[in-house]
Amino acid sequence: MKKKRLGIIGWVIILASILCVNSFYGTPTAIAAQNEPTSQISQYSQPLNDTEANYCNELGYLPPDPNLSEAENQGRCTWYLWTGGNEKFYNALKQRTNGAVNLLSLIDSRQHDERFSRIGAINDPGCEQATAPDEYGLWLDKCRDPNSTGIMGLRKFQNPNFVATNWDVQRYGQEPNMEPPYRIGLTCGVCHIAFNPLNPPKDPAKPLWENLVAGLGNQYLEEGQLFGASLQPDDFRWHVINNQQPGTSDTSRISNDHINNPNAINPIFNLRSRPRYPEVMNDGSTQAVNHILKDGADSTGVANASLRVYVNIGTCGDYWMTRHDVIQGRTQQRPFDIDTARKTCEDWRNTEARMPDAESFLETIQPMYLADAPGGKAHLIKDEKVLERGKIAFANSCASCHSSKQPPKEIAIAPEKAKQWYLQSVLSSDFLDGNFLSDDKRYPVTLIGTNAARALGTNATQGHLWEQFSSKTYKQLPSPGKLTLENPFDEDKPIEFDVPAGGTGYYRTPSLVSAWATAPFFHNNSLGKYVKDPSVAARVDAYTDAMEKLLWADKREGIIKRTTTDSSLRLPLGIRLPIAKGTPVNLLANLDQRNLLGQVASREFLEKVDLSGKSQEKLTNLLLQVSQSPDFLEDKGHTFGGDLSDEDKKALIEFVKTF
Repeated sequence: MKKKRLGIIGWVIILASILCVNSFYGTPTAIAAQNEPTSQISQYSQPLNDTEANYCNELGYLPPDPNLSEAENQGRCTWYLWTGGNEKFYNALKQRTNGAVNLLSLIDSRQHDERFSRIGAINDPGCEQATAPDEYGLWLDKCRDPNSTGIMGLRKFQNPNFVATNWDVQRYGQEPNMEPPYRIGLTCGVCHIAFNPLNPPKDPAKPLWENLVAGLGNQYLEEGQLFGASLQPDDFRWHVINNQQPGTSDTSRISNDHINNPNAINPIFNLRSRPRYPEVMNDGSTQAVNHILKDGADSTGVANASLRVYVNIGTCGDYWMTRHDVIQGRTQQRPFDIDTARKTCEDWRNTEARMPDAESFLETIQPMYLADAPGGKAHLIKDEKVLERGKIAFANSCASCHSSKQPPKEIAIAPEKAKQWYLQSVLSSDFLDGNFLSDDKRYPVTLIGTNAARALGTNATQGHLWEQFSSKTYKQLPSPGKLTLENPFDEDKPIEFDVPAGGTGYYRTPSLVSAWATAPFFHNNSLGKYVKDPSVAARVDAYTDAMEKLLWADKREGIIKRTTTDSSLRLPLGIRLPIAKGTPVNLLANLDQRNLLGQVASREFLEKVDLSGKSQEKLTNLLLQVSQSPDFLEDKGHTFGGDLSDEDKKALIEFVKTF
């Protein structure tokens, strides 16, 4: 029987290859060295004074922002330092996955200076590389904050179940049930903290606090490398991991929807200007709420959206894991019940209590203009006529979706009046003031035309895990219709895919605030070249390339994620499925094993059919039929503005650069 492997590619099967030991554990010689005196005592090994230690109370140390109120600073503490208790979940997951999921293995201090170059991780400015292992033989950064791991967003806690007499650092990597001295948890900052475009670090491996910002999103994070360093190219899972775009996170790996859909980490700006829309709640009431996820599925308000994120990274893990098969996604999901969590999970209650201050903090984050960046003005055009031309092009081709400033209904329904209204709005001197640069509405993927994978996610639909976090309005959305998709096996036989009703098949409009600093584009970070350099010039270079590919579709690469070597997929019952070099990764990565049960005639069928040449046809057709998302082309769609003249396009690029 062909076992679906997006449960296999699902979070822990992906996580099941986590960088594991990676020479994290000290050798006997190195352990002995811990007792030798060092030549000098650094500031990072000094205890914090009372003000520093208590600023974020029990959470740890974070320099306060004098421009924020007390509540906003407390919200900032939550964003940077609060794990919601998920360190308990990851410790349990390590044991449940026979040691494969081991966050403690990610923080080896000997890799301190290579973290950014290897995986795009951001070092804590309050930490430095260790010169010896600690008392347990573990190589950990020396930090002012006792709970810091040395990586922003990864937090360290004493393990209450640790027994020193049972500890053996040499055996820990091979004995998953051995309790370590520390538990490691994740905060929102692990994905969202980024280098400051207005003050980039001189050395990305050694940032200062002023080089970091809270909400831009780390577009350099190579999440796949966190989860697959121990895999080899002869294993199909290696190809899934190594085809993940930098700056993306697959948030449905844990709550498995059987779709390989890593997504760009949303920048956060101008939230006070973010539009709200009436949605029917699950209790029948109607509330005006934001659409936060890329498909607007978390449509029951900011507080619930934030809490869903915490649960999705492990808060209330004991209860959460009873609602779905975390590791392989082989069983039917059941809705996560909010009332049950509130009554039985202290971490839920503690996290819920922090959300108002966290929201207040996030609302303070303002746009970052290229003109304010070092050397930024040199990248801006000075010709006012070109800028005006760009504004007109934006008004005519972009503003109806990419502006939170919208005309009154009586004007919006009259095309000529609406056109004139948008022109006056964009040409006004205050157009960018308080503008979210998105209407935040949902639009059908059949109209937008971008890769459908994220829009087809099912986790928030009726009967699934996040049912209570989506509105009735969302769950009652009609099907947007049929998608006609490129067939990578036979261009003369396009794939026809009927999008299910009930919420799937929609994308909300992304914001363009500070777009100059956030390329590549699209929800999957697939439009435009990737430049692993946080400097202003490099960001502008990436932005320009992405904008040109957006407006001149013939410049796009036609990206399909493919295996780069022959490999194989190991299935249950000892079955090994050979996979040829050049096979589209998502042919196998977007499958729900339950849809295949009973459809594959025999074990011999699988073992004899390899995915190459004519012998692939029968199996390929079957896989396409049961695919959750048979959409393979990553950088297609959103051709709005493509009919502009070349001069208008160039002017539009210059105008959007000022956002």
